[in-house]
Amino acid sequence: DDVFTSWGVETAHKFTEEELTEILHKLAETKDYGDVLRAKGIVAAAEGEWFHFDLVPEETEVRRGAADFTGRICVIGADLKEDAIKELFHVA
Repeated sequence: DDVFTSWGVETAHKFTEEELTEILHKLAETKDYGDVLRAKGIVAAAEGEWFHFDLVPEETEVRRGAADFTGRICVIGADLKEDAIKELFHVA
């Protein structure tokens, strides 16, 4: 049986929509970051708004939403490669 773990971080990094979409694509389509089953978060947008994002198997969503105090990211899966995920989200 797989043992699932979660990785979470707070970040002030500002993302473009294209950058965030590419990050989610990499998490969903490769095993470079472990076996990612779910990712979600709220991050600041480079344009001054906020993005809310969700990733589940075969579906990703990025939408603009209400502001938050700081960006938060959570990734859930098996054999997560935390250092690679940190670099991907610019929090290393």
